[in-house]
This record gives sequence, structure tokens and C-alpha cells, in this order.
Amino acid sequence: MTWILYVPDKSDNCCSTHLIDGDGEFNAGGIDNFMKEVKLAECGLSYAVAAIMGPQSSGKSTLLNHLFGTNFREMDAFRGRSQTTKGIWLAHCVGIEPCTLVMDLEGTDGRERGEDDTAFEKQSALFALAVSDIVLINMWCHDIGREQAANKPLLKTVFQVMMRLFSPRKTTLIFVIRDKTRTPLENLEPVLREDIQKIWDAVPKPEAHRETPLSEFFNVEVVALSSFEEKEEQFREQVASLRQRFFHSIAPGGLAGDRRGVVPASGFSFSAQQIWKVIKENKDLDLPAHKVMVATVRCEEIANEKFSSFIENEEWHELEQTVQYQSVPGFGRKLTSILNVCLSEYDAEATYFDEGVRTSKRKQLEDKLLQLVQPAYQFMLGHIRSGTLDKFKEAFDTALKEGKGFASAARDCTEYSILQFDEASAGADIDQANWDSSKVREKLRRDIDAHITAVRGANLSELTSLYETKLNEALADPVEALFDGASNDTWPAIKKLLRRETETAVTGFSNELLGFEMDEATKNKMLSNLENHARGIVEAKAKEEAGRVLIRMKDRFSTLFSHDAESMPRIWTGKEDIRAITKTARSASVKLLSIMAAIRLDDEADNIESTLSLALVDPKASASSNKSISADPLASSTWDKVPSSKTLLTPVQCKSLWRQFKTETEYTVGQAIAAQEASRRNNNWLPPPWAILALLILGFNEFMTLLRNPLYLGVIFIAFLLFKALWVQLDVADAFRNGALPGILALSTKLVPTVMNILKKLADEGQTSGGSAAPQNNPPPPPKTLQSGLSSSASSEVISSENKNEYSSPSTHQKLQ
Repeated sequence: MTWILYVPDKSDNCCSTHLIDGDGEFNAGGIDNFMKEVKLAECGLSYAVAAIMGPQSSGKSTLLNHLFGTNFREMDAFRGRSQTTKGIWLAHCVGIEPCTLVMDLEGTDGRERGEDDTAFEKQSALFALAVSDIVLINMWCHDIGREQAANKPLLKTVFQVMMRLFSPRKTTLIFVIRDKTRTPLENLEPVLREDIQKIWDAVPKPEAHRETPLSEFFNVEVVALSSFEEKEEQFREQVASLRQRFFHSIAPGGLAGDRRGVVPASGFSFSAQQIWKVIKENKDLDLPAHKVMVATVRCEEIANEKFSSFIENEEWHELEQTVQYQSVPGFGRKLTSILNVCLSEYDAEATYFDEGVRTSKRKQLEDKLLQLVQPAYQFMLGHIRSGTLDKFKEAFDTALKEGKGFASAARDCTEYSILQFDEASAGADIDQANWDSSKVREKLRRDIDAHITAVRGANLSELTSLYETKLNEALADPVEALFDGASNDTWPAIKKLLRRETETAVTGFSNELLGFEMDEATKNKMLSNLENHARGIVEAKAKEEAGRVLIRMKDRFSTLFSHDAESMPRIWTGKEDIRAITKTARSASVKLLSIMAAIRLDDEADNIESTLSLALVDPKASASSNKSISADPLASSTWDKVPSSKTLLTPVQCKSLWRQFKTETEYTVGQAIAAQEASRRNNNWLPPPWAILALLILGFNEFMTLLRNPLYLGVIFIAFLLFKALWVQLDVADAFRNGALPGILALSTKLVPTVMNILKKLADEGQTSGGSAAPQNNPPPPPKTLQSGLSSSASSEVISSENKNEYSSPSTHQKLQ
């Protein structure tokens, strides 16, 4: 976000007023005129007061002019550095709401007042803290940490006197860091806040405020600004950003404090006069001795010079760059040498200054140097840790490939790797710091343990998968085969197979787990899981086969119904007891259904087979034996003595399957019955006995006529032979097999050609007999008609015999089915 900097115009009325002159005289008339010009009395409580304090010639007036649009006099750098602002000046901030007043304080530590005349500095600072809602403390970036430049002694005195003189009022302290360097603000701000808190904690407090926290009096904030001379554009943008924070400063959550005890605007002039009067009469304010301040400033300058020199040191720069990417041999020795040179140079230059200050600044320099080099030390430890971890992984994998036990390989490789890390980290330590590498060591230990756990889990998972696969191969197909030939021995055979294969797998798996040295509880749990997996394979296969039970029932019924005891295709000749065969086949199907109805891996008996047999195969017997029970035994969702977890098919499902099974097998039974009846009709050409008796009684006269006239008998016999020949040639029985109408149509098309064919054969037979008569006295040949009749009779017998066996052919039997 880019802020627009406010540029003051000459027409803007900032009304700057000399509030207190350099001699400490309060300008009462000037402030009254000022209030009239800015109409302050009309503001009520809607106004705020800001002030700035800091070293002389630190750019306070310049900052205020750019920040608030005022016209305070600024120092002319071309004429030299000297005092510009004398006393305290007051002005109105142009363009900021609500009405905001700003005070420009005389710079501290000025040579014009001398070393001993610091009373006005203390008084003006205390006045600013007492009157203002917001106080800006201007300081150079390179002066952070210096006692005098950072106004620490001044703040210490002001804190103490302010608590004694005034009731608590929260003021916002904004430390403005000028000419910010590359050091990030987040690194400078904690130092300032810590120093302020230390000053507050060290200040003697009256009994009423002994436990009062700093936050009760002050809100402390820190901002940083670039150099106005070197980076003017950046400075202006940063000042514009800071200016936005002064808008609505008195609103809840604004920049101003809680405004407790604020006086109305009309009484501001009188209140300010009374506060200054109290401050002027106080003689107890004092600052540290000048010599201590000089020592503080000078030792701080030397420390800063040595710190900058260390940063620019080529050897350190090369070491820092290298350690970020790789491990540096002799890191600790090299870094210790560089630090010793830097600290020795500081001792040589600061030896004649106050010992307490010198020692304190040396400690600060050492802490800053150690803080600077610690990231490099952490980089070095990181390289050592990662290198040690890589070596551990390599050694551990090698040990496992050589067949060493998992637990022993992990233990030995871990101990060796930790020892290597301890030796390498000792070489990275420096003499000036007592840094502890135990956290990195623990991190290495956790990484090693994590790798061991991961490899252990992978190996155990691989072993478990291997034995589960073996169990699946050993159980799945054999169990399916046993279910295919389901019988009374099916479940006992499955239990025997399961027990044998499970024992084999558990024994092998247990031997493989010995190298992991796991506790018995974990080992037993894994073995139990393997056993459960084996049982799960059988149960899953049983559930799968239960889903195909209807198909298997129909296959078993078809096999037993259509094949005899020797597995040969059954021929329906009319002598078979279809009812008994059907009952036997259905009983076998019911047995298959009972086997697939529940899982029987435990030695627990059940009555599923008997229940299904009585309810499905012989329901009448079931009804007669249970006359007192009118309910359907299959009208239930559970089996007696069988838990639901072991139930594959509920009684209701079995009943539904049986109903569907009977529906789909009735056609086969019906076809067999039809084939049997057709065979009986083909084998029985004689009329019924009653028809024969009726013929004898009603045809008695005709029979006597034939006996009295033998010629009729011959004619009838010849007619019979001709009819028989036509019957055989036309194959009447086969023609009417498909129905009466199709038979009549077929015979009508073949009748005339068949008659012509018979007559032609008789004619040919007569010519052959006349031309080949021999002179021998051979017995005369039988009449042609008789031969034809005999031939026709023989053909009829053959055809009839073929028709008798028509239903015995396998193909015909299959068609009937």
C-alpha cells in the first residue's frame, strides 16, 4: 500500500507558538492566543496532544514538519550541527482529525547547555509525558543499546517522578528509529522493549504503585524510518504511513492512550501552566554522572565498530557461506579464533574506560556476536545430523541384508551412529559459548527411531502379506472344491484343512518374528490376526458359494435326475419311478442347501438339515409330526442354535430359494413324464381288452361269413398286406407325431406316389418271376402279392422296432429334456 505524503502549504495555519522558552518561562499569553486561533475551546474532549523528544540535531523538527505539516525551524546542515529548537514549541497539526497539538522539545545532550545543566532536559521530558497522549522518542538506529543516546537514564528518572507527581494516565510511547540500517525491525524492537521493561522494574515505586505494571502507564510502540538525506523518497513514504495512524487517534483502539483524567479543551492552558509549575519546583531530578555517560557512549561505539568489523570479516563471511551448504571440517576451531580476535581488539581499545561500563558493553558485544554466529552453528549441527542419519540408514540396510536379526541390527547401528554424532558435534563447539547440542542429538535419535519404526512396519507388513497370500493359495481353491461336492463330510474336511494350513502358516510366521524381539502380547496378537485371516478366507469363500447355491442346487438336481447310479444318461422307457427319482434328487439339493446355510467351523451341532428336509422335501410328514405347531418352521430370520454371525442363508431365504428351485426344475420333471408316456404309447399297439371283446361279439356274423366263403379271407388278407405296405411306406406314425393336421397334409402329398411305387414294384416282380421260370421240378414260388406282403411285413417289423427304440437315443432324450 502506498501512502500519499501531506505537503504543507504556506496558507495552512499551523499556528506554531513558543510555549516555554529556553530559560523555562511559560508563555501564557502565547498559548491563549494559540487556543483562540485554532478554536481549541470548541473541541471539548475531542483533541489529542503529541510531543517529540530526543537527542539534539537528531531530526526531530524535520520529522514533525513532514509528519504533521508544521513549520518548526529545522537545522541547516551546511552551517554545522548546532542547537535549533530552544525550549518547547507548540503547533497545530494540519489536516488531521480530531484536532491534534504537537510539541517540539529542545534536544537533549546539547553542548550549548553543557555537561552539568541537564535540569531543563529532565523538566521538559517530564512535562511532555505529563501533558501528551502520544510521545515520540527520536533516536538513531546505531544508538540502540546506548544508555544516553537511547534516553534510558532520562526515562528512568521520568518514570519515577511521574508516578510521584501525577495520577496514573496511560501514554503511548513511540520510539522512532532513524536512519534504519539492514538490521530488521523485528530484531531491534525486542531490545528496546526489554530495556524499557528493565528500567520500569528497577525504578523505586511508591507503595500505591509498587505492583502497577508498565502497561498501566504506557503503550510502547516502535517504528523505523530510513535516512532522510540518503533515501528521501523512502523516508517520505514511511512518514506518510505513520501519519495515517494519527487520524482518529482518540477513538477506541486508536493510537492515544485510554485518556483517563483528560481535561476539557477549554482548560488546557491552565492545566499546562499548573503542570509546568509543579515540575519547576521539583529539585530531585538528576541524571547519571557525565563520565559514566561518556564511557557508555564510547564503549558502545567501540563495540559497534568491532561488531561491524566482524560482519565484514572475509574469513567469517566465507565460513558462513560454506556452512549453509555443506559441513566444514574444524568449524568450531575456526570460529573460536575469529571471535577471539574481535573481542581482543575491543579489550585493547576500551581498557581505559569505566570498568563496569566496559565489562557490560563487552558482554553485550559478545552476546550479539554469539547471536550472529549461532545460525551457522545450527547449520553445522544440521549437516552433522543429516550425515549421521544417512550413514545409519546405509549400515542398517547392510546389516539386514546380511541376515542379522532386526532388533540387534537396529540396536548396534543406533549406538554407533549416536557415538559418531557426539564426536562430530564436539568438534563444532566454540569456546565463547556453552551451547547445548542435546536437542539436535535428540532429533537425530527421533529420526533414527522413526526410520527403524518405518522399516520394521514395512518388513512386518511384507511378512504378513506373504503368509496371508500363502494361506489364500492353500485354502481358497480347495475350499471351493469341497463346497462343489458338498456332502456330510464337507465342513469336517474344511475344518481339517483350515487347521492344518493355519498351523503351518503360524509356525513359519512365528519363526520369522523371532528376529524382531517383540513382546509376547504383540507377537500373539499378530499370530491371532493371521489365524483370523485364515478363518476369514474360509468364511468369505463360504459366503461367495452361498451366493451361488441356487445354481449348484439345479446342477446337482439335474445330475441325479438325468443320470443313473453309474452316471450314465437315463433312458425314460416307462419303467422308471419318476416320483422317487425326483424326491431323491430334491433331497440331495436340500442337503446342499443345508450345508451352505451356515458356517460350521466350530464343533457345535445344529438341526438345519432336518428342518429343511421336513419343511421342503416332506412337508406332510412335518405337519403330521408337529400337529400342535401350526407355524411354518422356515418363517424366521434365524436358525435355532446358530448365531447370526455364522448364518449364510436365513430360513426365509432358504424357503425363497427352494420355491425358485422348484419352479425352475419342474420343467425337467414334466419333460421326463412326457417322454415316459410317449414311450408307453409307442410300445402298445393292441387295442384295449374291452375293444377286443366288442369286436368278437359284434363281428361274430362277419367271421362266420368268412369261414363259409374263403375267397373273402384271401381278399381281406391281400388288402391287409397292401394297407400294411402303405402304412410302412408312408410312415404314418411319424407323420402324426407332430399333430393331426400336419400329418394329414404330409400323407396327402405322399399317398399317390407311394401307391404308384407299390404297383410298379408288383409289376416288376411279376415280370421277373415269368422270365426266369426253370424246367426243374421246383416248388412253385409264392404269389407276388404274398412276397410283397412278406416284404412289407418285414419292413414294418424293422420300422416298428426302430420306433420302439426311438426314445432310447441320447439325442432324443436330450430333446425331451
